[in-house]
Amino acid sequence: MLRIAVPNKGSLADTAAQMLSEAGYAGRRDPKELHLIDARNDVEFFFLRPRDIATYVGSGALDVGITGRDLLLDSGSKAVEIESLGFGDSTFRFAGPIGKFSTLEDLAGLRVATSYPGLVGSFLADHNVSVDLVPLDGAVESAVRLGVADAVADVVSTGTTLRKAELDIFGPVILESTAVLIGAPEEKAGLATLRRRLQGVLVARQFVIMDYDLPERLLDQATAIAGGIESPTVSPLRDKEWVAVRVMVPRERTNQIMDALYEIGARAILVSAIHAARL
Repeated sequence: MLRIAVPNKGSLADTAAQMLSEAGYAGRRDPKELHLIDARNDVEFFFLRPRDIATYVGSGALDVGITGRDLLLDSGSKAVEIESLGFGDSTFRFAGPIGKFSTLEDLAGLRVATSYPGLVGSFLADHNVSVDLVPLDGAVESAVRLGVADAVADVVSTGTTLRKAELDIFGPVILESTAVLIGAPEEKAGLATLRRRLQGVLVARQFVIMDYDLPERLLDQATAIAGGIESPTVSPLRDKEWVAVRVMVPRERTNQIMDALYEIGARAILVSAIHAARL
């Protein structure tokens, strides 16, 4: 069986479980359950702390896992990123007292608090900046006020939490992180199927099916508006001057595309969700 590590808590857990469910895999009924065998799909799930998943996968104890890119890089594990999964986005930045720092080099010789010492340490080393890292397990924004550190390196979304702590963002982006599928150094049997299924879920979330009727003479104009993944499916109608068209379009552009098609003469424009896909 393919052994898959899944986050058992935290911001990635629910979305990862939902994605696997949409991909056709069994889910646990009890949130306290740490192990699940899905015999129908020949896989075995292990529900672990997100921070530990890269270590288990990198050691070869488990075959693949879902975790954050930040946690993978912070772990120093031999696990490799296979592909992005399109959720759990986050940005890592440096922050310090307002007006005190402007460049990364200003941190040289100072104390920097972070929950990701491996990730931040590697970034600073790559930029030839030497600091005294202060590892903390969360809530690093309080480190400066409490005198534990001179600056912090942490996840930033809106920056509101940092501003409340009277901290200001400065320097380059450390990392743009997201949820990723990771694998052991040696690819295992069954991984290709898992990847196709997860890719199918991503397609289903990002695209919709659009059907419409159109005078055939306008087909080139319509195709220029919505060309599909390869090309639209075109079928004849009883009225020989009209055709029925089916095409995949990006979900986020659905209404703009409908408006554009209607303006050139398309009618009976319908949109349907995609529940699964293989491209």
